Order: sequence, then C-alpha cells, then structure tokens
Amino acid sequence: MMLYRIASALFGYPDAALRAALPAILETVGEDEALMPEERTLLTGFCERMLACDALQAEEDYVNTFDMVPEHSLHLTHHLIGEDKNRGPALIDLSEFYRAHGLDIREKELPDYLPLLLEFVSVLAPATGQSFLAGWHKVLRQLQVNLA
Repeated sequence: MMLYRIASALFGYPDAALRAALPAILETVGEDEALMPEERTLLTGFCERMLACDALQAEEDYVNTFDMVPEHSLHLTHHLIGEDKNRGPALIDLSEFYRAHGLDIREKELPDYLPLLLEFVSVLAPATGQSFLAGWHKVLRQLQVNLA
C-alpha cells in the first residue's frame, strides 16, 4: 500500500528532508505498478510542483493552508469533536488501536494526524487498511470539501 506511504510523506511539512526525498518519491511513483494512472499523474504533478517552487514559499503555503485555518486541520478528530474535552478519550482510543496493531507512537504528533494515520495504514494488510480508513471516510470527505 505504497500509495498511503507516499501520501503520508506528501501531507507532511515541506521541510528540507521532504524536499530531499522528492526525487526518490517520484521514482517510486513511476515504478509502482499498483498505482492507477490518474494517481500517478496527480502524485507526479504534485512532486514536480514542490521541486520547482521556492522552499520558503512551500513552507508558508503549508502553514497558511493547514495550520492557520481550523477547517483544514490535518488532525482528524478536530473535525469530529473540535477542541472539546471529549477529544482526549478519542485520541487515547486511537493510540490504543495503533498499539494493538503493533505501532507504538513515539512521535510528537497526535495519533489523529493524517500523515501518521496514512503511514499506519500503509503497513496494514490491504483489507484491514481499507476497513480502518472507511471509519474516517466522513471526516476525510469533509476535509476534502473544506480544502476545495
């Protein structure tokens, strides 16, 4: 499920490490036979735009898109619960789900952070990953609408 690993990387902050990884990501996109042609075209175009743009501009665009607009947050429980006190138990439940599937989060990100969620899905069996993502369908669709 390389698509999810690639998407995880590309939803991350466009720092120097991500920019340095873009040529390898492009190579993977070109070689991954599991990608549909429209997925390959979309991913290739995004990577090429990232390579062509100014690094500071990419960082500014990322912050303005995802960090400054709550409706664009990549923290998915925010779209379900907001900043309500009930968000804490939801995050704990998600962390426990990850742990039950062998992922112990040691990163600074919350477990509902979309790149982390996609990275997790990329290591699951396809059916398990699809089932897990289906539980987030409504939120992901809302995020898509908000970003559009």
